[in-house]
Amino acid sequence: MEYPQFYEADLMRFFENHPEEQAVYETLEARMAERFPDASVRVQKSQISFYNRHLFAAASLPLRRKKGWPARCLMVTFGWGTKCPSPRIAVATEPYPGRWTHHVLLERSADVDEELLSWLQAAYDFSMHKR
Repeated sequence: MEYPQFYEADLMRFFENHPEEQAVYETLEARMAERFPDASVRVQKSQISFYNRHLFAAASLPLRRKKGWPARCLMVTFGWGTKCPSPRIAVATEPYPGRWTHHVLLERSADVDEELLSWLQAAYDFSMHKR
């Protein structure tokens, strides 16, 4: 995976006071680096973005929490052409016809499982073929 020059420092600032979420992110990033070695990652103010030709996934700290969401979690966002029916999807919206944005909440490193990685693979593939 391609990393910007100040990735580590930016990551430390992003997760300041959020060590549990950082541990989950580090598991996510390691698994994504294995699966998507040609992708790039960029730490931004509100999210960490993963790119191939386009943005295909992001990780963030939820700013607005819905009732029942965990107090500490990492939100992973990805897009597909269809709505994913899984109960693990915390929120799914269709911002454009035929483009669905999905949000999954991860509380622990074990949540970065093969099901999530398969969804990210589908998002990666969808992103590679969109115009």
